[in-house]
Amino acid sequence: MIKLRLYLRLLRLLAVIALGTLMAAVISLIERMVKHDLMSTRQRLTRWFMARLSAALPFSIKVSGERPETPMMWVSNHISWTDIPLLGMLAPLSFLSKAEVRSWPVAGWLAQKAGTLFIRRGAGDSTVLNQQLSRHLQQSRNLLMFPEGTTTDGQAVRTFHGRLLSSAIDTSVALQPVAIRYLRNGERDEIAPFIGDDDMLSHLLRLFHSDVAQVEIQLLKPIESSNLNRNALARQAQAAISAALFGASVEPVVDNSELEAA
Repeated sequence: MIKLRLYLRLLRLLAVIALGTLMAAVISLIERMVKHDLMSTRQRLTRWFMARLSAALPFSIKVSGERPETPMMWVSNHISWTDIPLLGMLAPLSFLSKAEVRSWPVAGWLAQKAGTLFIRRGAGDSTVLNQQLSRHLQQSRNLLMFPEGTTTDGQAVRTFHGRLLSSAIDTSVALQPVAIRYLRNGERDEIAPFIGDDDMLSHLLRLFHSDVAQVEIQLLKPIESSNLNRNALARQAQAAISAALFGASVEPVVDNSELEAA
């Protein structure tokens, strides 16, 4: 029965991915025909796709807090690749992702077609990238990034990089902090985190072989970007998410090298 459940889950996932691939191909064809960027349409379809993808994952999802009525820069702690569909189903979003994702089979192509903005680690092009992010925000489009710069096991919130938050300040766009955590039988889930030497296939099989886990997503109070520098904005967002996950008395993990990079 366990193997049957695994196979059924995988079949459902493949069906959803096939549907998403077909949708992306159709939109790409239409864009070439009309010679016009249909980003708003892509964002709405991506949200619809993310909702179907989330439903195909072995999670029971609870969302709390108010969804923003105006476009914002969303910032969240980062635990797994599953954060992306789980958060992407909440609003029409574009994502900021590491450049390596672009080369992933199928997933990279879908991410690109969904309007994902890719960044190279340590490429030294933060000014150019911030200009690109600013243009995106000026067009009243939501953008989501993971300022930790990596996934974690969910035990703490790592230092938020502030350098890519300049675009929110430059465009006077508020931050929407989001806290996400995975629980299994009331305790921190050790299966959901995608960290270290994990590869996608092994993690996917391990996840789909397990029982349903609980995911809690908290949409926190927005943070105005005006009158704050990028590091202060990063610290405030990090503190809000850490407090939501672990309580105000818990100090977030600080990596000095990351702080200097921010």
